[in-house]
Formats: sequence, structure tokens, C-alpha cells
Amino acid sequence: MNWILLFLAGLFEVSLAFCLGKTKATTGTEFYLWGTGFLLSTVLSMYLLAKAIQTLPIGTAYAVWTGIGAVGTVIIGILVFKEPATPLRLFFIFTLIASIIGLKLVTN
Repeated sequence: MNWILLFLAGLFEVSLAFCLGKTKATTGTEFYLWGTGFLLSTVLSMYLLAKAIQTLPIGTAYAVWTGIGAVGTVIIGILVFKEPATPLRLFFIFTLIASIIGLKLVTN
């Protein structure tokens, strides 16, 4: 169950990065809506991370959480914000995913 909470926390970290990216190109009411989404995503991400580390090792949980956030944010950047998807960039994304899976496999 705590791995699910940790995964959800990572998804909310991706959400906060997405909202932050959207605030860059907006003004007025739309800026505040994306800003609110950013704040809610931040609170939910931190809450779920805090719940997950009650039983998971903090080093592993934090590494997985930031890894999910990093991979998700790069993918959002490529798909939504039209950032380049170079072969070397994709290679390192897959390396990061393999590391996250490896941490899950070696943690009791």
C-alpha cells in the first residue's frame, strides 16, 4: 500500500511541475488557477510522501519520489511543452526508470 502512496506522491510532483510550467505563460485569473493547482499538488505530494515513509526507508522513498517526478516532468516537457527528445536524453530517462525499479526490487 505504501508503494502506491509513494507512486501517487510522485504523480502529484509531476502535476506541480506541470502547473508551474503553465503559470509561466499565463496572466490574470488563469495564473491564479494554475498557481492553486501547484499549491494543491505540492501539499498532496508532501502528505503522501510523509505517509509512505512511515514504513518505507526514507532514502529509498525519497529517491523513488524524486525519480518519478523527474521522469514524469521530462515526459510532460517533451509532450506538452515541446522540449527536445534527443536519443541521449531518452537513454538517461530509461536509465532513471531502471534505477527506480531496481530500488523497488531491493527494498524489503
